[in-house]
Amino acid sequence: MFRILIVLFIGVVFGYVFRNVRHIKVVEKTEHYTVLVLLFVFGISIGSNHSLLRGIGYFGWQAVIIAVLGMIGSFGAGYLFNRFINKKDRENEK
Repeated sequence: MFRILIVLFIGVVFGYVFRNVRHIKVVEKTEHYTVLVLLFVFGISIGSNHSLLRGIGYFGWQAVIIAVLGMIGSFGAGYLFNRFINKKDRENEK
């Protein structure tokens, strides 16, 4: 788990340092397709896992609940963050 967070953090630092480089702008245009490819490969991995497919009824409901709660939390955090940013913008305009 820490390896994933470390790689993410290094990516954030790398993106911040090189944010004005032209090639980094190309990455922004291709990230949507990269995520789609990752989801496709993840689907292949899930589809080839026999034990997971046998327990899909049990795991499926847990996954739906976790996904819905995660989406609610993400939307809530995004909403609060947006309100915070807009509040700062309105204060700066005054």
